[in-house]
Amino acid sequence: MLAEGKLKQLTQLVENFSKEELIWVNGYLVGLSANGGVQPKISTNGTAKVSKISIVFGTETGNSKRLATLLATAAKKQGIQVKLIASDQYRTSDLEKEEFLFVVISTHGDGEPPASARAFYDYIHQSRSNLVHLKYGILALGDSSYPQYCKTGIEVDQQLEFLGGKRILSLQKCDVDYEEDAQQWIEQVLNIVGQNSDDILPGSSPSLKTKTKTGKKFYNGIIRKNINLNDRGSKKQTFHIEIDSDEMINYEVGDAMGIIPSNKKIMVDLILYYAGVDKDLIVETDKKTGTVEELLINHLNICYLLPSAIAKYATITQQEIPDTRIDLVDLLELYPLGDASQIKDVIKILSPIAPRLYSISSSPVAHGENEIHLTVSRHSFKVNEEQRFGLCSDFLGELPIGTALNFYIHKNRFFKLPDVKRDVIMIGPGTGIAPFRAFLAERDAIGAEGRNWLFFGDQHFTTDFLYQAELQNLNHTGVLSKISLAFSRDQPEKKYVQHKIVEEGHDLFDWIQNGASVYLCGTKDPNSVDIEKALLQVIRDHGQLSAAASKNYLAQLEQENRFVKDVY
Repeated sequence: MLAEGKLKQLTQLVENFSKEELIWVNGYLVGLSANGGVQPKISTNGTAKVSKISIVFGTETGNSKRLATLLATAAKKQGIQVKLIASDQYRTSDLEKEEFLFVVISTHGDGEPPASARAFYDYIHQSRSNLVHLKYGILALGDSSYPQYCKTGIEVDQQLEFLGGKRILSLQKCDVDYEEDAQQWIEQVLNIVGQNSDDILPGSSPSLKTKTKTGKKFYNGIIRKNINLNDRGSKKQTFHIEIDSDEMINYEVGDAMGIIPSNKKIMVDLILYYAGVDKDLIVETDKKTGTVEELLINHLNICYLLPSAIAKYATITQQEIPDTRIDLVDLLELYPLGDASQIKDVIKILSPIAPRLYSISSSPVAHGENEIHLTVSRHSFKVNEEQRFGLCSDFLGELPIGTALNFYIHKNRFFKLPDVKRDVIMIGPGTGIAPFRAFLAERDAIGAEGRNWLFFGDQHFTTDFLYQAELQNLNHTGVLSKISLAFSRDQPEKKYVQHKIVEEGHDLFDWIQNGASVYLCGTKDPNSVDIEKALLQVIRDHGQLSAAASKNYLAQLEQENRFVKDVY
């Protein structure tokens, strides 16, 4: 507890700080505490030994960009010239000219780089650049629930070294709760660039102290409701799922639920039939030993195999197989095993079932701390003209009432509601409505003073207006100040949410100018891309700004956490 005088001094000191500065100070104090009160060696006199650094970020959800911005802000305060740039804007021809480069990059899907970082990633892997003058460091973001944890950052780190670069601090891997590890990495970067760089040897800097990972907290829940929100005649299936737990679920609106689905037994039975093996055959993998049936149902991915897995299968069976992605059952049918014993080798090339994340559509304040809701669209696609369904959405949609379900909470520390007095604009076509149902329920329950405006769209008003009765009631009671709808197939010319945003541009820009926070949730491509273009058009037209100034305006909103995205 601080003495009253010290508390007053601290309050006066930070009252005009930005959010980014407060986050930096928080991390600084954490580091100070960890050092037993000894001040970290960070130069603050504006005479850093290094005069210029470049910071490149590759991001999907915005976390890498935020951390890169924090590093850039802190470095500038030390008198260092900083080039901060997104990986898709970075001129790869500049790489050989760099002296100090710091890369903040995330990993997505099956160990893939963010879409915006693909060109940068491909370049350094295909280039023959001579980076002998480069000194670099990598901050890798990921989710340890996935088998390819931080794979992109690891590969970028290795490739820069392969091209001759000198690693001046160890690769830092960050899990979903990344704040402390990332802040320590930022402090170490600042310490290093404040030293005489000639004294730094490749890889000689001490590794950061890594938090002991205790694993994710898994909850046991029971399905209490599972209904299709789409009406008869719709081409879609969207499930509203309610789950109860015997214990309090530690989550907030804006968070996501993590679920590891199981494969269908009927598909596993077909695999065993084509492979010609007994379901009780014991197989040992790197992470799990069990019967082949148990492994295939509960632990291993058998759907839409990666090209690398198919290439390994071709080697095992000594067959020529085209570069494709298909399910294991189709692979076994089209390219049979030469011998049943080969199934053990095939099992070993399969990756673990990766968890799926779904935005939570309930509020612990409004719905209770032992209850949690999901809004899940059944994903469908065709393989060789045969309809298939997404593993987890199909798994969840078919769960009957009373079924037990294990899950964990994936914290989203930036996709959070602002102050109760601030206006909120929510853009959520399709299942993008999920977190905004939670936002509205919570704002209603706590009596938030700020206005709420929702943009929602889908195919048809009569069959695809998700949570129609709830939203109309919230609109009637005044909780939902304004609702703008776009149903693409209800008129000859398709009309989407982005068109509605442009139509409502005058009022929308007025809300933003008056301090509203803007949230976007939904599929990344094409929805979120088109919606962002529409927002830029609104800013350009109603703010009377140039195209470049409009981009800067939107970027500033992002930096202030007033434009936040949760896209997938």
